[in-house]
Amino acid sequence: MPSHFTVIRDTTPASAIPKGAVVAMGNFDGVHLGHRAVIDAALRMGQAHGKAALAVTFEPHPRSFFSPNSPQFRLTTEANKLRLLAGAGLAGAVVMTFDKTRAGTSAQDFIHHDLIERLGISGIAVGYDFHFGKGRSGSASLLAAEAPRLGIEVDVQAHVDIDERPVSSTAIRMALAEGQIDDAAAMLGGPWFVTGQVVHGEKRGRNLGFPTANIRLDENCELKHGIYAVRVGRGRGKDFQRIDGVASFGRRPTFDNGAPLLEVFLFDFKDDLYGAELDVAFISFIREELKFDSVDALVARMNEDSARARADLAAAPGAFPRLGSIG
Repeated sequence: MPSHFTVIRDTTPASAIPKGAVVAMGNFDGVHLGHRAVIDAALRMGQAHGKAALAVTFEPHPRSFFSPNSPQFRLTTEANKLRLLAGAGLAGAVVMTFDKTRAGTSAQDFIHHDLIERLGISGIAVGYDFHFGKGRSGSASLLAAEAPRLGIEVDVQAHVDIDERPVSSTAIRMALAEGQIDDAAAMLGGPWFVTGQVVHGEKRGRNLGFPTANIRLDENCELKHGIYAVRVGRGRGKDFQRIDGVASFGRRPTFDNGAPLLEVFLFDFKDDLYGAELDVAFISFIREELKFDSVDALVARMNEDSARARADLAAAPGAFPRLGSIG
C-alpha cells in the first residue's frame, strides 16, 4: 500500500499532478466489490507500466446535484470514501467538483480537457455501466473507441455477481434498509461503517447499567432500526483502538420515540468519549427495535443482546473496514 495518499482537487496546480498516471473512474459510493474490480484493474495497469494509480471520483454525488430535493442514502461520506480508496492501495484520488459546469460538459470535452490535458492519463479503468458527460453520453464503449487515437489504455470491467446477483450500491442500500448486514458486507467486501462524533444524550443508558456513546447519523440514513453487534474504531495510526460493542439505532420507543440516534455500548470500556470521533462497523443484526412494557424487561433483553453480540463478534474477530490514511 502506498505510504502517502494524495487528494487532488480542481484547485490543485497542474504541476502537482503526477503525469502519466492510470486512473480508476467512478462515483465509488461504498467502494464495494464492483468498484474494487475497477480499482484492481487500474492497479495492475499502473504496476505493469510503472505509473501511479489514482481514483477519479465526483463530489457531491451527481445524483444529489440532479435531484437535490430527493433524499439520498449515501453509503460513505466523501472522507470515508477517500479512506477506503486509500486502503485499496491507490496512490491518490482526483476529486472533481460536480456542479453546473461539469454537468454541462460534453463527454468529448471531459475526455480531452479533464483526462488528457489536465491529468495527462496513460490509462483508465471503468465499470461496464459507468456514464459521464452531459446527458450521460460518455460511456465505457466511447472510451474504448477513443483509446487508439488518444494513445491510452482502457480496461472495462464487467459486473461482479454474488449468488448470481449483481453487486451495486443500490443493492447494498436495500440490504442495509432490511437489516441484511451479512449481505451488505458480502457485497462491500467488509462491514459497512459510519463515522461520527460522540454527543451528549439523555444518559438513560448509564442509569440502566449500559452507558452509551451516542452518535447522530445523517438524516438520510436508511439503516433498519434495531440492535446490532458492532466493532468500533477510535483514533488514528499508532493511537488506534478497536473495541467491541452492541448498538441500538432507532427512536427508543420504550421512552420517547424521538429522532433516530445510534447508541453504542462498548464492552469492558470506561473512558470518557464525549467529543471523540468514532468509526462504527456493523457486524451483525440481532433484532428489530421493540417497545418494552417495563424498564426491567428492557434491561433483561439488553443483557441477552449483549451476550449475542459478544458471540457474533467472537465469530468474526478480524471484521473491520480496510481504511487508509489521507495525506
